[in-house]
Amino acid sequence: MVGAHISVPMYQRSLDSRYRMAAGKCAVCGGLNFPPKGVCRHCRRGTVFTQTVLSGQGTIHSFTVISGAGAPPEFSSDAKCRGSYPVVWVDLAEGPRVIGQLVGPYGGELRIGARVETVFRRLYTEEGVIRYGFKFCLAED
Repeated sequence: MVGAHISVPMYQRSLDSRYRMAAGKCAVCGGLNFPPKGVCRHCRRGTVFTQTVLSGQGTIHSFTVISGAGAPPEFSSDAKCRGSYPVVWVDLAEGPRVIGQLVGPYGGELRIGARVETVFRRLYTEEGVIRYGFKFCLAED
């Protein structure tokens, strides 16, 4: 959910998935949809979902390091302050695969397969509204 610009109403509709890692469990196939969708991404038939809160635990499937020149506009001020920053593609313990920024000390430990957990952080400011959501940090062993 590291994201593109979205309107305030759209952002407000996504708060459960951003703040609580809430997924939708499909009533037809049982697949977890995160972020929640209107139609199940697994079976393409389900439209009724039960809210399921994910653990936020996972492992790094892949990663990249974005430099200031490659940062999306909403993250350009952060990139100017910090230089480059890592973005990770994470396999969550419950199955969904999501993308997020990696924060905290990571040094030489950034590697595929490393365990991570979600943390709640400020994402960016747009339209005068501070946008919060999840990022990842390396999990304690």
